[in-house]
Amino acid sequence: MVLLIFYFLSSHAGDSEPAPVNPCYDGSHTCATTAQCHPATGVDYTCECASGYQGDGRRCVDVNECATGFHRCGPNSVCVNLPGSYRCQCRSGYEFVDDRHTCVLIAPPPNPCEDGSHNCAPTSQARCIHHGGRSFSCACLPGYAGDGHQCADVDECSENRCHPSATCSNTPGSFSCHCQPGYHGDGFQCTPDPALGLKPCEHQQREAQAQRTHPGARLHIPQCDEQGHFLPLQCHGSTGFCWCVDPNGQEVPGTRTPPGSLPPHCGPPEPTQRPRTVCERWRESLLEHYGGTPRDDQYVPQCDDLGHFTPLQCHGKSDFCWCVDQDGREVQGTRSQPGTTPACIPTVAPPTMRPTPRPDVTPPPVGTFLLYAQGQQIGHLPLNGTRLQKDMAKTLLSLHGSIVVGIDYDCRERMVYWTDVAGRTISRASLEPGAEPETIVNSGLISPEGLAIDHFRGTMYWTDSGLDKIERARLDGSERRALFHTDLVNPRAIAVDPIRGNLYWTDWNREAPKIEMSSLDGENRRILVNKDIGLPNGLTFDPFSKLLCWADAGTKKLECTLPDGTGRRVIQNNLNYPFSIVSYADHFYHTDWRR
Repeated sequence: MVLLIFYFLSSHAGDSEPAPVNPCYDGSHTCATTAQCHPATGVDYTCECASGYQGDGRRCVDVNECATGFHRCGPNSVCVNLPGSYRCQCRSGYEFVDDRHTCVLIAPPPNPCEDGSHNCAPTSQARCIHHGGRSFSCACLPGYAGDGHQCADVDECSENRCHPSATCSNTPGSFSCHCQPGYHGDGFQCTPDPALGLKPCEHQQREAQAQRTHPGARLHIPQCDEQGHFLPLQCHGSTGFCWCVDPNGQEVPGTRTPPGSLPPHCGPPEPTQRPRTVCERWRESLLEHYGGTPRDDQYVPQCDDLGHFTPLQCHGKSDFCWCVDQDGREVQGTRSQPGTTPACIPTVAPPTMRPTPRPDVTPPPVGTFLLYAQGQQIGHLPLNGTRLQKDMAKTLLSLHGSIVVGIDYDCRERMVYWTDVAGRTISRASLEPGAEPETIVNSGLISPEGLAIDHFRGTMYWTDSGLDKIERARLDGSERRALFHTDLVNPRAIAVDPIRGNLYWTDWNREAPKIEMSSLDGENRRILVNKDIGLPNGLTFDPFSKLLCWADAGTKKLECTLPDGTGRRVIQNNLNYPFSIVSYADHFYHTDWRR
């Protein structure tokens, strides 16, 4: 009985249990996470790797469609593998079409300057400047004037650009100069034929008479004696001013008299009259540079009654003093501190009894070096990378009696060029051992300062703050031509960009300082910077960064701008009194006027 009841209960309990669940449904299967579980009969099932994976279903690995080539990315795209898939990515400059697999070239933005949709004047008169998108501007070509949309030919002949003894012929966008009969040259510089035998006074007289034919010209016509020499007394026929001249026709300072007054007595010079010394010329140059009234902290050489350097020299009204020799060179070890004065007696600075040393070149060693001008000498300072090796500075060239201001270098011919305000000359010298200086311009200069060499074209450019003029010539001094002689007050530094054919210069006119530019032939002159500048002394153009940079002794700043005047920025503040500047390997080097 007992056994029977137990069997019944057991049989009844077994019939009430639920049917088994397939592992695909309750998650108890052993398929990989990247596989699908397929249920079969009862608790049986199979595993299958998902698309983009391969394996037995219980272990699945990603299929790299990019490596196996099972992708649909086009030729201008890059395949990027993803877990179980891939993605196509267009290369730079391409974009997808609708299928997200094919990449096509992105159409460039419209350029009015290329597609001809601009409204600039014809290409023979103007150029179209693209600024991105559909933005553009128009600019007249050199030889034309206007707003770029309308350009009219400039009559260069009305500006008297040719030599007075030349004939000017205006052409569309240009002009030409031809020397008149009896003269030879390029039309910008005409000299009398040797057969004429004209003296300098007769030559200048003939030039002035030829130029007098230009409308509005009120020129002085030199008066010559029977032998063709300058008369000592010269008077302007239109203004009534009179003055004395030396045998070269140069005005004697202090002799000019106003109209209606007695003319000056132009006799021979007094026997006691002597030429100005180096000290006097240097002092006069600095006083002119300082505007006639130097500040208390500005150095001005002190000269005695005979024009020699006084043994004791001081920095303005400060207590910093030192001794100098007869040539004005500082005697080492004599510089004093405030409150003391060095004993500068003749025994400390004896007169120079030796002959003046021959000014020949001591060539610098091989390597990168910096050339600089200091008074009567040109020195070289080696560079270690971009660092100055001050202890290795040496004199390259001693120039007794000179005051070197501007300096530049012709890397093709290994020639150094410089301006001399004391001698009123421009000279050059080779860097070969024993080379001697050669004066290439020795007339028609008053205060030559800035100098720039274009070694591509074999030309040089310089400023003259005494004549308020900018000139150019060949590197041997020939084919000399004045580029600008108007709207200049104190032209100082000058720089050339031979690659783009641009010329830049500074004018530290204290009333309206500015930086200007033009083409290398003097065309398209325009003001580049005239705001927030004071005394722009130094100027340099870096051909690698394409930046025009200047050192300003008025604002005490070093600034740079792009050649079109945009992108102006301050590189350094709180400079002392910068005078000249040059750039090399993303570094700037500048000299300081103060000692």
